[in-house]
Amino acid sequence: MGNKAEKFSIINEGLSIDGKVSTKGRLIIKGKVTGTLIGETVIIAEEGFVQAETRVDRITIGGVFEGEIKACDELKILSTGKCAGEVTCKNIMVEAGGLINAKLTCNKITEESKSFQSHLAESETDIP
Repeated sequence: MGNKAEKFSIINEGLSIDGKVSTKGRLIIKGKVTGTLIGETVIIAEEGFVQAETRVDRITIGGVFEGEIKACDELKILSTGKCAGEVTCKNIMVEAGGLINAKLTCNKITEESKSFQSHLAESETDIP
């Protein structure tokens, strides 16, 4: 009774989204996302591709990421992952075989680095 089910969404293989994606909980990307991505926990699977401006609490890259990441907590690049662009995060972990070709800044969370909830609230005000 006390267990609260974790929210999760999947962008599956063969699905391409071009635009703004905002989500709570865990998002698994096996397809393609271009545009803006805002969320709590994002996992880019080995077959996934993301080209976006991204604001998340934590992100794991097992596929390909191109663009800008602002992760309030952590960035993990798996052995199959490739990351290019600009990255700001608190913590980073790169497995052997993982590739990162980015301007990288690792620092403590500041007022400027808000959690995904703040970014999500801001994005909801953008909706007409």
